[in-house]
Amino acid sequence: MIIDDLTRQSKTVRRAAGHSVAVRQWLAEFDTGFAAIAGRFGRVEPRRQARMFLLGLLSDVDTRSCWQLAEHAGDGSPHAMQRLLGEMVWDADRVRDDVRGYAVAALGDPGGVLILDDNGDLKKGRHTLATQRQYTGTAGRIENAQVAVYLAYAAPRGSTLIDPDVYLPKAWTDDDARCAAAGVPEQVRFATKITLGRRMLARALDAGVPAAWCTADEFYDGDQHLRRDRQARAVTGVLRRAPWLLAVAAVALYARIVADQLQSRPPAGRTYRNHRRHRHHRRTVAGRTAWLSRCRLPATCDTVG
Repeated sequence: MIIDDLTRQSKTVRRAAGHSVAVRQWLAEFDTGFAAIAGRFGRVEPRRQARMFLLGLLSDVDTRSCWQLAEHAGDGSPHAMQRLLGEMVWDADRVRDDVRGYAVAALGDPGGVLILDDNGDLKKGRHTLATQRQYTGTAGRIENAQVAVYLAYAAPRGSTLIDPDVYLPKAWTDDDARCAAAGVPEQVRFATKITLGRRMLARALDAGVPAAWCTADEFYDGDQHLRRDRQARAVTGVLRRAPWLLAVAAVALYARIVADQLQSRPPAGRTYRNHRRHRHHRRTVAGRTAWLSRCRLPATCDTVG
């Protein structure tokens, strides 16, 4: 029985790690990451099940349903996976904080970037939590979908998601019976995507996530409350440098700005000394503001120093 379990686990790890990764090294790093959250599961049974659940999520199974994950783990039925998600007691918020701490310890950099955005998963039924007909960028139109807001962290050593939160529409929060059937806690109330994003940024900064920039699209930057939050963080010195929220309407425009900023040759009619002075002026807050205004950015773009 022990040999069978070890063989099954080895096959599971190979499928999860993929063909281009050294299995032993990958598994060692996975166990290091899992150790950060293992203590959140009080007994050994849910701890083992959570480990197999995560290995299944990281594998190449067709869909991430409990049936598929159970089959991937070698279980005869999906009941153990379903109990892990619906019945076993563990604090998802604390697990989220532990994962964020693990990620920041590995990737953290003073010049890191916090990235705020939402995304949707298309659904066919209406019983999945937060599902309704709504716009989702996944399809580019209104579809039956579940939408969530995500906060990602990017740094020179890599990037990862550090905080997710499901957007629960009013059609759900106004229906107590529906929320109860889906296991939504009674204290959960309606919150806009922007409100969810503000909470995520506050959690990350309160936890000391090192970052110099915060990026989002114009949907988030158009909210005055989120911008005030950012300005307040800059005033209190939570970040080593003043956080910027750069919202651009098109990738082409952003590419043009970057190309212009990185241009090394002085323009015609300008001496090299004056060109260096001009580039230094760009690195000051006033210089960046003046330069960005000359680029004719959309009204949603701003800098705060």
